[in-house]
Amino acid sequence: MTVTDIQKALMARGFDPGIIDGVWGRRTSTAVRNFQRSRGLQVDGVVGPITAKALFGDAGPPKAPKTDTALDDVTLVWYQEALRLRGTREAPGKASNPDILQWAKAEGIPYAGDDIAWCGLFVAHCIGATLTDEPLPTNPLGARAWQRFGAPCAVRAGAVAVFWRGSRDGWQGHVGFYVGEDSEAYHVLGGNQSDMVSVARIGKDRLLEFRWPGTVPLTPGGPVKMTKDGKLSTNEA
Repeated sequence: MTVTDIQKALMARGFDPGIIDGVWGRRTSTAVRNFQRSRGLQVDGVVGPITAKALFGDAGPPKAPKTDTALDDVTLVWYQEALRLRGTREAPGKASNPDILQWAKAEGIPYAGDDIAWCGLFVAHCIGATLTDEPLPTNPLGARAWQRFGAPCAVRAGAVAVFWRGSRDGWQGHVGFYVGEDSEAYHVLGGNQSDMVSVARIGKDRLLEFRWPGTVPLTPGGPVKMTKDGKLSTNEA
């Protein structure tokens, strides 16, 4: 089951998700909620097993093709959005990438330009654009503010991972999404990593906490094992 499959099924049942583009945005989320409400289901905007059965019928949803990512669960819509944006770069020099500026505008976050660290903004966009009822932390630009997001959780694909930077007792930090891990590092999908959205290896000793959205049921947890590939990231500023 892909986002496109969900959008097509919603449209066929009279619930307009907007353009059928495979992107989980606010209109798709609203259409899912309206569908759930019409069927007397829990209105959470998540296409879990019960909603999927109501949406696709006894035949069930189409099987999604296997990918080379650690994620096959379309219910983790914020992580799907993060994966979609991999490769997004900040603009060189004094210019700013208009897409990054739009992330801030959509969430009402004051943001002057992408020369300001934007790892927290990237996470805020992925959460805010897909989980429309999920509260963002105060000052989402501050990486360590994400320790007050949602609820703590054990390691699992798509979890928000908060790290210290500079000093564990300081104020600097970094935030992204857990992809997997090797023996010495977490593989983190985040913004402002080499000035782009990418996967970086961050030492396990720098982890402060994993967090999970409060409006989404926990998925089956556990580490995602990956091979060592590349150097450790030491400063994501």
